[in-house]
Amino acid sequence: MLSTTPYLHFMGNTEEAMTFYKSVLGGEFTIFHRFRDVPGSEKIPAEDQEKIIHASLTVNANFTLMATDYLSSMDQHLVLGNNFHICLHTESEAETERIFESLSRGGKVEMPLNTTFWGAYFGMFSDRFGVHWMLSFNAS
Repeated sequence: MLSTTPYLHFMGNTEEAMTFYKSVLGGEFTIFHRFRDVPGSEKIPAEDQEKIIHASLTVNANFTLMATDYLSSMDQHLVLGNNFHICLHTESEAETERIFESLSRGGKVEMPLNTTFWGAYFGMFSDRFGVHWMLSFNAS
């Protein structure tokens, strides 16, 4: 596998979450569509028109993060869980620390950054949006 593209679902705060991720990870939004932009959107309630149907944040050639808003008006319901982590493989300890500190702010650290028995500089946390992350730097 050459890359992994995580796809995240939020209940109305996709724009806030994706803007936050861009501020930490960098990159560019290659797609940022609102429900109002799609054919048939006139059937969607007014309060849902500005929500995000699809956002794609391309950080680099190896990492793209995608997301959407679930709509309760379409009987979509989000259940936050711990059934996934997004693992970012970093290029240095400094990059690992910068991303870890920024993304974990307001969240919950599950495992602080440290050198593990398998040799990686590694840490785990959930961010303020309930998304679970792993950061790993392998010096070798």
